[in-house]
Amino acid sequence: MSEDARTTLQDLKDAVAAFVEEREWTRFHTPKNLAMSVAIEAAELMELFQWTGGREIEPELMGRVEEELADVVIYCLAMANAAGIDLARAIRQKMEANAKKYPAGIYRGRFC
Repeated sequence: MSEDARTTLQDLKDAVAAFVEEREWTRFHTPKNLAMSVAIEAAELMELFQWTGGREIEPELMGRVEEELADVVIYCLAMANAAGIDLARAIRQKMEANAKKYPAGIYRGRFC
């Protein structure tokens, strides 16, 4: 069984919160700083695909892709913690809105 299958979103939020608390970084975790950190880490993830075909992850890049994706998610979890956002609820609501905005019958196999 994969770790994804046995780890809850709350487990991850708690792990991030404990990491931040142990280092007394809470005062630095403002919405602006966390939003910027998400964007910066996302840019580092994008950089790995710059000048590639981008259709598949090259095996030698997989470790770096995992690290950068983890950084993005960690900062997203930190933002949810700092803002008191129920991330599971927010994601479900957004997916429901996306389903209405992009009905499968119209958008299946196309992006616009």
